Amino acid sequence: MKIFIPKERADGETRVAASPDSIKKLTGRGAEIVVESGAGAASRITDAAFEAAGATIGSAADAASADVVLKVRRPGDEEISTYRSGALVIAIMDPYGEEVALGRMAEAGILAFAMELMPRITRAQVMDVLSSQANLAGYRAVIDASHEFDRAFPMMMTAAGTVPAARVFVMGVGVAGLQAIATARRLGAVVTATDVRPATKEQVESLGAKFVAVEDDEFKAAETAGGYAKEMSKEYQAKQAELVAAHIAKQDIVITTALIPGRPAPRLVSADMVASMRPGSLLVDLAVERGGNVEGSKAGEIVEAGPARIIGYTNVSGRISASASLLYAKNLSAFLETMLDKETGALAIDFEDELVKATLLTRDGKVVHPRFAPAGAEGTSGDAAGSGAEAKAAPDAAAGAQERAAGGGN
Repeated sequence: MKIFIPKERADGETRVAASPDSIKKLTGRGAEIVVESGAGAASRITDAAFEAAGATIGSAADAASADVVLKVRRPGDEEISTYRSGALVIAIMDPYGEEVALGRMAEAGILAFAMELMPRITRAQVMDVLSSQANLAGYRAVIDASHEFDRAFPMMMTAAGTVPAARVFVMGVGVAGLQAIATARRLGAVVTATDVRPATKEQVESLGAKFVAVEDDEFKAAETAGGYAKEMSKEYQAKQAELVAAHIAKQDIVITTALIPGRPAPRLVSADMVASMRPGSLLVDLAVERGGNVEGSKAGEIVEAGPARIIGYTNVSGRISASASLLYAKNLSAFLETMLDKETGALAIDFEDELVKATLLTRDGKVVHPRFAPAGAEGTSGDAAGSGAEAKAAPDAAAGAQERAAGGGN
């Protein structure tokens, strides 16, 4: 089995889909691994480090003979044209609203797997790219805020006077939000947080932060049995918005993390709320690539918005790429290993496996995932992502994971 690791072509993508550790693990299973020269440079992984781990350094042309291609981002048309029919391509596919791109992968005859659709089950925890990358994004959001903030984070008592602690408000308590809380607390800030799921209150408080929400009877019943947020009534939303607006006006830094798969990011902070903030305050919008949680945020920019600035960096986990690549490579190798024969190390995909059903997008020239297949297309459990109730369960679980990993699905 030949595995190819390309250099990422997407603008601004600094991560790579392999690490020396993942190379060692897969070559130990008998795989031949070719890494495109320079693929790990932006993640501080040299070609020499990949070679020492057992890989061969090659070029983009090596994709043509690969059985498996491991990537960070969905391949573009030019890349797809170099893959052989029947090759496995595993990446963060970002499939929502990308019917044309999915169709092109299907037409190329590749088996495309979307890592972000991995179901949130115990067996798949080590493969959960949403959690591994969101955790780093939450950390980096606070570091970026501290870099731009022109005051100290911790309270400092000096002979010349006292410097008050920065006040940080985190909106959305999923994986990214929890890490943002923990990081801001380590830097000495006074931290508050909000989420529509009542179970998150205990998590927030366990990290030393204060929970902010209208805690009425509706709030107490706002979580499904599966741990996901229910849609709240208009009345509750109005009360919560009033409370949040008053709270934001007193904050130095606001970090928003809410994403909902397949939909624009929910608007959490209005322009009026931004205008009410203190001079020099900051907002970090981790959902800016999906339209943003903060009105006025712009992808890839720091925007001046009255008294505040809105940080809209894209690919935030990629801003800490040396760590992000190590975790992502582990996610990928763990998933690929489930598709290898234990004795020979050869590819042996079980299309009835729940992980395969949840993540397989294209097979045999068709888009087979029930969430993304063209209207009227029929799939079977063998060549699609399952059928009936079981087929619906896997995508829904993955959707919930994305909401929580990205920030709680506010």
